Amino acid sequence: MIIGVPKEIKISENRVGITEAGVRQYVKEGHTVIVEKDAGVGSGISNEQYEKAGAKLIDTKKEVYAKADMIQKVKEPLPDEYELMKENQILYTYLHLAAEPKLTKVLCERKVKAIAYETIQLENGSLPLLVPMSEVAGRMATQIGAFYLQKDHGGKGILMGGVTGVKPAKVTIIGGGIVGTNAAKMAVGLGASVTILDVHTPRLEYLDDIFQGRCMTLYSNAKNIEESVKDSDLVVGGVLITGHKAPTLVSKEMISSMSKGSVVVDVAVDQGGCIETCRPTSHTQPTYEVDGVIHYCVPNMPGVVPRTSTYALTNVTAKYGSIVASMGVEDAVAKFPALYKGLNTYGGYVCYEPVAKDLHMEYKPYKA
Repeated sequence: MIIGVPKEIKISENRVGITEAGVRQYVKEGHTVIVEKDAGVGSGISNEQYEKAGAKLIDTKKEVYAKADMIQKVKEPLPDEYELMKENQILYTYLHLAAEPKLTKVLCERKVKAIAYETIQLENGSLPLLVPMSEVAGRMATQIGAFYLQKDHGGKGILMGGVTGVKPAKVTIIGGGIVGTNAAKMAVGLGASVTILDVHTPRLEYLDDIFQGRCMTLYSNAKNIEESVKDSDLVVGGVLITGHKAPTLVSKEMISSMSKGSVVVDVAVDQGGCIETCRPTSHTQPTYEVDGVIHYCVPNMPGVVPRTSTYALTNVTAKYGSIVASMGVEDAVAKFPALYKGLNTYGGYVCYEPVAKDLHMEYKPYKA
């Protein structure tokens, strides 16, 4: 199979779909890998490193899409790439289609076989290809919050951990999954007063166990969210319902109740966001204010720590990429249930039910 790796074009997206180690693995398995020139530069991977690993460098994005049987990248295709995709081409990337109605229609119209990293799901419900980027985004959320709480960056002038005799920052994390857990690790490490809310009691028990009382856990309901958000210096939204648009859990009224100079970081923005006042921003203009509260809502947060993110991503995408490349989509999804759940569009239809429901599109499950 010919596997194409284009350069990412989303603003400040410095990650790349594959490392040189990933290229070497594909080549060893008998595949051809073509990489757009300079695709890896942002992640510190040179053209020469790709060539040494066995990849062929291609000058233009258009040529990569034209030649490749499978496109492997990081983020969803943007409008400039819509016309480049072709019928029966395999697209293997993060898609988050529940928040992307236009892209979903294009994938169906062009009959692309689209496999979404974020919906590849194991029997135990875990999302192996989402984990590393959720870890990165969760840790970044706390770093970013600490940065914007500084007075010179528009915040109320609070040090996350306080100092002797002075209160630390109050951090509320909505969602106790991978994002929330990693945000909490960083916040607790900085000495902040941390509250995590989640609807799964076993998860709250797990968090109580690993944090050993260093953060408070609360059952996530409207009352607890409202009371926690009001008193917070930093709110991190880390809610995920696999494949679905994120539920709105923090209302505009709750944001208005926060003191001026507080910060919210909505990591769920790539799935529509769990904070009502959230709208997607970019790394070049990452924040805006609503009622004096700073909002950071960048959908591709890990894009600015690309060296860490690209290598973490290839560690988990390589296994499933090899299966698809060697077997083809049809045999791969028939044999591997996790990959079956990853298939979002096929043959002109949405074949992943949560996306079809959220976008009010026809759902047609893939049948071998």
